[in-house]
Amino acid sequence: MASTFFTWVRSPAAREYFFSTHFWGPVANFGLPLAAISDLGRDEEVISGTMTATLTCYSLVFTRFAWRVQPRNYLLFACHTTNAIVQSIQGGRFVNYWYYGGREKKYGLHGSEPTSSVTQALQEPGKADTK
Repeated sequence: MASTFFTWVRSPAAREYFFSTHFWGPVANFGLPLAAISDLGRDEEVISGTMTATLTCYSLVFTRFAWRVQPRNYLLFACHTTNAIVQSIQGGRFVNYWYYGGREKKYGLHGSEPTSSVTQALQEPGKADTK
């Protein structure tokens, strides 16, 4: 199998493929999933829900395109599939943080409890510390 691959690499068909947009387009497009993967370690506060949803839909549409186009572009398919998966994970992190209590858990907020001494001072004016 390896000899078949190396024979193909030396062929004119391989040179035609490596110097075409069928190769360099997906390679350049892999910046999107790589950026999304690097963002997985960042704080949920900076995730844009609108952009994440847009990139997820974009990647799903172009995943189908890469599969349906003839000849199939497997590199583009892998790129957009990876991006759709990672953007979906980012979307889940966004929803969990903003809508399912992730933010409250992170900052130790519990319902109507005061969040700082300033809030406490405003709620209980007679018990405020005056230094």
